[in-house]
Amino acid sequence: MSSIYPPSTSEIARKRRDLAPGQQAAFEAFSKSVFADGVLPAKIKQIIAVAVAHVTQCPYCINGHTKAALRTGATSEELMEAIWVATEMRAGGAYAHSTLMLTTLTEEEERRHSHPTE
Repeated sequence: MSSIYPPSTSEIARKRRDLAPGQQAAFEAFSKSVFADGVLPAKIKQIIAVAVAHVTQCPYCINGHTKAALRTGATSEELMEAIWVATEMRAGGAYAHSTLMLTTLTEEEERRHSHPTE
């Protein structure tokens, strides 16, 4: 797949480690802990990660977590359904935030009626 994003290579990974080895090791340990089986099985965690990666729009995360989800036994249908859930949540967030615009409109209308010269 061609992309506008450069490939994530072993050289890039090495540079990350070399520039901040402590932080890289901590992040890797954190990630391993987060995606380990727990109350939620690793498969569900990877399905969630694929859905979230679509909301955050990280192509590297989409690719990596899709592969990881498949390795844990996730199906194409499960992944697509999770993406639809993420899509609805993203759209729902935009819709819910219309409350801010509608409240501002009301406040501005009230301000204009009480101070018509402004």
